[in-house]
Amino acid sequence: MRRVWINVRTFSGASCCCGEHSAVAAVLPNQGTKTMLKNYVFIFLVLLAYSGFGQYDGKGKYEMSRFRPGIMWYYEGITPARPGMTRKYDRLIFDLTYNDWTGKKEEPFRTGGFNIGFNTNLMFDIPLVEGNPVSLGIGVAYSFFKYRHDGMFGKDSLGYVSFSEQNTTPGFYKSAIAGNNFGIPIELRFRNPSWRHIKLHVGARIGYQANLYDKTYVKQTTGRAIVKKFFGSERSEFTYSAHVRLGIRNYALFASYNLNPLFHKKQNVDLHILQFGLSISLY
Repeated sequence: MRRVWINVRTFSGASCCCGEHSAVAAVLPNQGTKTMLKNYVFIFLVLLAYSGFGQYDGKGKYEMSRFRPGIMWYYEGITPARPGMTRKYDRLIFDLTYNDWTGKKEEPFRTGGFNIGFNTNLMFDIPLVEGNPVSLGIGVAYSFFKYRHDGMFGKDSLGYVSFSEQNTTPGFYKSAIAGNNFGIPIELRFRNPSWRHIKLHVGARIGYQANLYDKTYVKQTTGRAIVKKFFGSERSEFTYSAHVRLGIRNYALFASYNLNPLFHKKQNVDLHILQFGLSISLY
Protein backbone atom coordinates (compact mmCIF):
# COMPACT_ATOMS: atom_id res chain seq x y z
CA MET A 1 0.00 0.00 0.00
CA ARG A 2 1.20 3.55 -0.82
CA ARG A 3 0.61 6.48 1.55
CA VAL A 4 0.23 9.89 -0.07
CA TRP A 5 0.03 13.24 1.74
CA ILE A 6 -2.20 15.83 0.09
CA ASN A 7 -2.15 19.51 1.04
CA VAL A 8 -5.63 21.07 1.19
CA ARG A 9 -6.00 24.86 1.06
CA THR A 10 -8.79 26.17 3.25
CA PHE A 11 -11.17 29.03 2.51
CA SER A 12 -13.17 31.05 5.00
CA GLY A 13 -15.97 33.50 4.19
CA ALA A 14 -14.97 36.11 1.66
CA SER A 15 -11.23 35.78 2.08
CA CYS A 16 -8.77 33.03 1.38
CA CYS A 17 -6.47 31.91 4.19
CA CYS A 18 -3.64 30.93 1.93
CA GLY A 19 -1.22 30.58 4.81
CA GLU A 20 -3.16 27.79 6.45
CA HIS A 21 -2.80 24.27 5.23
CA SER A 22 -3.96 20.98 6.58
CA ALA A 23 -2.37 17.67 5.78
CA VAL A 24 -4.63 14.81 4.77
CA ALA A 25 -3.42 11.26 4.62
CA ALA A 26 -4.94 9.13 1.89
CA VAL A 27 -4.23 5.44 1.59
CA LEU A 28 -4.32 4.37 -2.03
CA PRO A 29 -4.77 0.72 -2.99
CA ASN A 30 -2.17 -0.99 -5.12
CA GLN A 31 -2.73 -1.91 -8.76
CA GLY A 32 -3.86 -5.46 -7.97
CA THR A 33 -6.52 -4.29 -5.55
CA LYS A 34 -7.84 -1.72 -8.03
CA THR A 35 -8.04 -4.37 -10.76
CA MET A 36 -9.98 -6.68 -8.45
CA LEU A 37 -12.42 -3.89 -7.59
CA LYS A 38 -12.95 -3.15 -11.28
CA ASN A 39 -13.72 -6.84 -11.88
CA TYR A 40 -16.31 -6.87 -9.08
CA VAL A 41 -17.96 -3.74 -10.46
CA PHE A 42 -18.05 -5.22 -13.96
CA ILE A 43 -19.63 -8.48 -12.72
CA PHE A 44 -22.22 -6.54 -10.72
CA LEU A 45 -23.19 -4.43 -13.75
CA VAL A 46 -23.48 -7.51 -15.96
CA LEU A 47 -25.73 -9.26 -13.44
CA LEU A 48 -27.81 -6.13 -13.03
CA ALA A 49 -28.26 -5.78 -16.79
CA TYR A 50 -29.11 -9.48 -17.12
CA SER A 51 -31.75 -9.32 -14.38
CA GLY A 52 -33.18 -6.09 -15.82
CA PHE A 53 -33.47 -7.09 -19.50
CA GLY A 54 -33.35 -10.89 -19.54
CA GLN A 55 -36.89 -11.42 -18.23
CA TYR A 56 -40.11 -12.41 -19.91
CA ASP A 57 -42.16 -9.76 -21.69
CA GLY A 58 -45.25 -10.16 -19.51
CA LYS A 59 -47.16 -12.52 -21.79
CA GLY A 60 -48.50 -16.00 -21.17
CA LYS A 61 -48.20 -17.93 -17.90
CA TYR A 62 -45.26 -15.81 -16.69
CA GLU A 63 -47.21 -12.57 -16.84
CA MET A 64 -48.13 -12.29 -13.16
CA SER A 65 -45.00 -13.88 -11.66
CA ARG A 66 -42.65 -11.70 -13.73
CA PHE A 67 -44.61 -8.44 -13.57
CA ARG A 68 -42.19 -6.65 -11.25
CA PRO A 69 -40.24 -3.56 -12.24
CA GLY A 70 -37.05 -1.94 -11.02
CA ILE A 71 -33.83 -2.80 -9.27
CA MET A 72 -35.79 -4.49 -6.40
CA TRP A 73 -37.26 -7.02 -8.84
CA TYR A 74 -37.59 -9.91 -6.36
CA TYR A 75 -38.52 -7.85 -3.29
CA GLU A 76 -42.10 -8.55 -2.15
CA GLY A 77 -42.14 -6.80 1.21
CA ILE A 78 -42.23 -8.27 4.71
CA THR A 79 -44.44 -11.19 3.63
CA PRO A 80 -44.53 -13.04 0.28
CA ALA A 81 -46.88 -11.64 -2.34
CA ARG A 82 -50.19 -13.41 -2.88
CA PRO A 83 -50.47 -15.47 -6.11
CA GLY A 84 -52.04 -13.35 -8.85
CA MET A 85 -51.49 -10.13 -6.90
CA THR A 86 -51.63 -6.98 -9.01
CA ARG A 87 -48.13 -5.57 -9.40
CA LYS A 88 -47.28 -1.99 -8.46
CA TYR A 89 -44.97 0.37 -10.33
CA ASP A 90 -43.03 3.61 -10.03
CA ARG A 91 -43.03 3.95 -6.25
CA LEU A 92 -39.49 5.32 -5.88
CA ILE A 93 -38.65 7.74 -8.71
CA PHE A 94 -35.58 9.93 -9.20
CA ASP A 95 -35.63 12.79 -11.71
CA LEU A 96 -32.34 14.28 -12.92
CA THR A 97 -33.25 17.64 -14.43
CA TYR A 98 -31.99 20.57 -16.45
CA ASN A 99 -33.40 23.75 -14.86
CA ASP A 100 -34.46 26.97 -16.54
CA TRP A 101 -36.95 29.79 -16.10
CA THR A 102 -39.40 31.81 -18.16
CA GLY A 103 -41.48 34.92 -17.54
CA LYS A 104 -42.93 38.11 -18.98
CA LYS A 105 -39.48 39.59 -19.64
CA GLU A 106 -37.28 36.48 -19.48
CA GLU A 107 -36.93 33.76 -22.09
CA PRO A 108 -35.75 30.19 -21.47
CA PHE A 109 -32.50 28.70 -22.76
CA ARG A 110 -30.67 32.01 -22.44
CA THR A 111 -27.61 30.74 -20.55
CA GLY A 112 -25.46 27.67 -20.98
CA GLY A 113 -24.60 27.09 -17.34
CA PHE A 114 -24.52 23.83 -15.42
CA ASN A 115 -28.17 24.08 -14.38
CA ILE A 116 -28.68 20.66 -12.83
CA GLY A 117 -31.26 19.69 -10.20
CA PHE A 118 -32.99 16.57 -8.96
CA ASN A 119 -36.30 15.34 -7.57
CA THR A 120 -36.90 12.38 -5.27
CA ASN A 121 -40.43 10.92 -5.24
CA LEU A 122 -41.73 8.26 -2.84
CA MET A 123 -45.23 7.31 -3.97
CA PHE A 124 -48.11 4.87 -3.67
CA ASP A 125 -49.33 3.22 -6.88
CA ILE A 126 -53.10 2.70 -6.54
CA PRO A 127 -54.66 0.56 -9.33
CA LEU A 128 -57.89 1.97 -10.79
CA VAL A 129 -58.48 -0.81 -13.35
CA GLU A 130 -58.00 -4.58 -13.08
CA GLY A 131 -54.48 -5.51 -14.18
CA ASN A 132 -53.26 -1.99 -13.32
CA PRO A 133 -53.11 -0.39 -16.80
CA VAL A 134 -54.48 2.77 -15.17
CA SER A 135 -53.52 3.86 -11.68
CA LEU A 136 -53.30 6.81 -9.33
CA GLY A 137 -49.94 7.85 -7.91
CA ILE A 138 -49.68 9.94 -4.76
CA GLY A 139 -46.89 10.48 -2.25
CA VAL A 140 -44.22 12.87 -1.00
CA ALA A 141 -41.31 14.49 -2.84
CA TYR A 142 -38.19 16.58 -2.36
CA SER A 143 -36.64 18.83 -5.02
CA PHE A 144 -33.50 20.89 -5.43
CA PHE A 145 -33.08 23.27 -8.33
CA LYS A 146 -30.27 25.57 -9.40
CA TYR A 147 -30.17 28.00 -12.30
CA ARG A 148 -27.17 30.04 -13.39
CA HIS A 149 -28.44 33.37 -14.72
CA ASP A 150 -25.32 35.60 -14.47
CA GLY A 151 -27.56 38.56 -13.73
CA MET A 152 -28.36 40.48 -10.56
CA PHE A 153 -31.38 40.60 -8.28
CA GLY A 154 -32.22 43.86 -6.57
CA LYS A 155 -35.15 45.99 -5.45
CA ASP A 156 -36.88 48.85 -7.23
CA SER A 157 -37.85 52.20 -5.71
CA LEU A 158 -40.99 50.65 -4.17
CA GLY A 159 -39.10 47.75 -2.58
CA TYR A 160 -40.19 45.02 -4.99
CA VAL A 161 -37.81 42.37 -6.35
CA SER A 162 -36.29 43.27 -9.72
CA PHE A 163 -33.83 41.50 -12.02
CA SER A 164 -31.15 42.81 -14.36
CA GLU A 165 -29.28 40.71 -16.91
CA GLN A 166 -26.15 42.81 -16.26
CA ASN A 167 -24.34 42.21 -12.97
CA THR A 168 -22.39 45.30 -11.86
CA THR A 169 -20.79 43.75 -8.77
CA PRO A 170 -17.01 44.51 -8.74
CA GLY A 171 -15.04 41.38 -9.58
CA PHE A 172 -18.20 39.54 -10.68
CA TYR A 173 -17.61 35.99 -11.91
CA LYS A 174 -20.99 34.21 -12.03
CA SER A 175 -24.34 34.09 -10.23
CA ALA A 176 -27.07 31.49 -9.71
CA ILE A 177 -30.37 31.09 -7.92
CA ALA A 178 -31.24 27.90 -6.02
CA GLY A 179 -33.78 26.49 -3.62
CA ASN A 180 -35.17 23.45 -1.79
CA ASN A 181 -38.77 22.34 -2.04
CA PHE A 182 -40.93 19.69 -0.35
CA GLY A 183 -44.17 18.65 -1.97
CA ILE A 184 -47.07 16.26 -2.49
CA PRO A 185 -47.28 14.96 -6.08
CA ILE A 186 -50.40 13.31 -7.53
CA GLU A 187 -50.41 11.55 -10.91
CA LEU A 188 -52.76 9.76 -13.27
CA ARG A 189 -50.75 6.89 -14.75
CA PHE A 190 -51.34 4.94 -17.97
CA ARG A 191 -49.41 1.86 -19.15
CA ASN A 192 -49.99 -1.04 -21.51
CA PRO A 193 -50.20 -4.54 -19.94
CA SER A 194 -46.71 -5.83 -20.71
CA TRP A 195 -43.47 -6.26 -18.79
CA ARG A 196 -41.76 -3.83 -21.19
CA HIS A 197 -44.68 -1.44 -20.92
CA ILE A 198 -44.93 2.05 -22.34
CA LYS A 199 -46.07 4.50 -19.66
CA LEU A 200 -47.46 8.00 -19.46
CA HIS A 201 -47.76 9.96 -16.21
CA VAL A 202 -49.69 13.23 -16.09
CA GLY A 203 -49.57 14.95 -12.73
CA ALA A 204 -49.49 18.00 -10.53
CA ARG A 205 -47.71 18.92 -7.33
CA ILE A 206 -48.34 21.20 -4.38
CA GLY A 207 -45.08 22.20 -2.71
CA TYR A 208 -43.58 24.22 0.09
CA GLN A 209 -40.57 26.36 -0.87
CA ALA A 210 -38.35 25.84 2.18
CA ASN A 211 -35.80 28.39 1.00
CA LEU A 212 -34.79 30.45 -2.02
CA TYR A 213 -31.41 32.14 -2.34
CA ASP A 214 -29.12 33.78 -4.86
CA LYS A 215 -25.33 33.24 -4.91
CA THR A 216 -22.91 35.68 -6.53
CA TYR A 217 -19.29 34.59 -7.03
CA VAL A 218 -16.73 37.39 -6.86
CA LYS A 219 -13.00 37.31 -7.63
CA GLN A 220 -10.78 39.11 -5.12
CA THR A 221 -7.03 39.52 -4.74
CA THR A 222 -7.14 37.10 -1.81
CA GLY A 223 -9.21 34.49 -3.64
CA ARG A 224 -12.85 33.89 -4.47
CA ALA A 225 -15.75 35.15 -2.36
CA ILE A 226 -19.38 34.06 -2.41
CA VAL A 227 -22.15 36.54 -1.59
CA LYS A 228 -25.35 34.71 -0.63
CA LYS A 229 -28.71 36.49 -0.54
CA PHE A 230 -31.81 34.81 0.88
CA PHE A 231 -35.33 35.69 -0.22
CA GLY A 232 -37.65 35.47 2.78
CA SER A 233 -41.09 37.04 2.58
CA GLU A 234 -40.55 37.85 -1.11
CA ARG A 235 -40.61 34.21 -2.25
CA SER A 236 -43.74 32.22 -3.05
CA GLU A 237 -44.01 30.06 0.04
CA PHE A 238 -46.30 27.54 -1.67
CA THR A 239 -45.69 26.32 -5.21
CA TYR A 240 -47.99 24.71 -7.78
CA SER A 241 -46.64 22.81 -10.75
CA ALA A 242 -47.68 20.43 -13.53
CA HIS A 243 -45.50 17.63 -14.89
CA VAL A 244 -45.46 14.74 -17.33
CA ARG A 245 -43.41 11.55 -17.79
CA LEU A 246 -43.27 9.46 -20.96
CA GLY A 247 -41.12 6.36 -21.19
CA ILE A 248 -40.62 2.61 -21.25
CA ARG A 249 -40.61 0.42 -18.15
CA ASN A 250 -38.28 2.04 -15.57
CA TYR A 251 -37.07 4.98 -17.68
CA ALA A 252 -38.85 8.10 -18.87
CA LEU A 253 -38.47 11.63 -20.14
CA PHE A 254 -39.62 14.25 -17.63
CA ALA A 255 -40.89 17.83 -17.94
CA SER A 256 -42.29 20.21 -15.31
CA TYR A 257 -43.60 23.80 -15.21
CA ASN A 258 -44.29 25.94 -12.13
CA LEU A 259 -47.70 27.53 -12.50
CA ASN A 260 -47.01 30.30 -10.00
CA PRO A 261 -43.91 32.53 -10.04
CA LEU A 262 -40.90 32.40 -7.72
CA PHE A 263 -41.94 35.68 -6.06
CA HIS A 264 -45.52 35.89 -4.86
CA LYS A 265 -46.50 39.54 -5.45
CA LYS A 266 -47.33 40.54 -9.01
CA GLN A 267 -45.19 43.68 -8.67
CA ASN A 268 -42.11 41.46 -8.28
CA VAL A 269 -40.23 40.15 -11.30
CA ASP A 270 -42.21 37.36 -13.01
CA LEU A 271 -40.19 34.12 -13.15
CA HIS A 272 -41.50 30.54 -13.51
CA ILE A 273 -39.29 27.45 -13.10
CA LEU A 274 -38.97 24.94 -15.96
CA GLN A 275 -37.46 21.46 -15.65
CA PHE A 276 -36.54 18.91 -18.33
CA GLY A 277 -34.80 15.63 -17.63
CA LEU A 278 -34.73 11.88 -17.21
CA SER A 279 -36.58 9.72 -14.67
CA ILE A 280 -35.62 6.32 -13.33
CA SER A 281 -37.91 4.15 -11.19
CA LEU A 282 -36.06 1.85 -8.81
CA TYR A 283 -39.06 0.18 -7.17
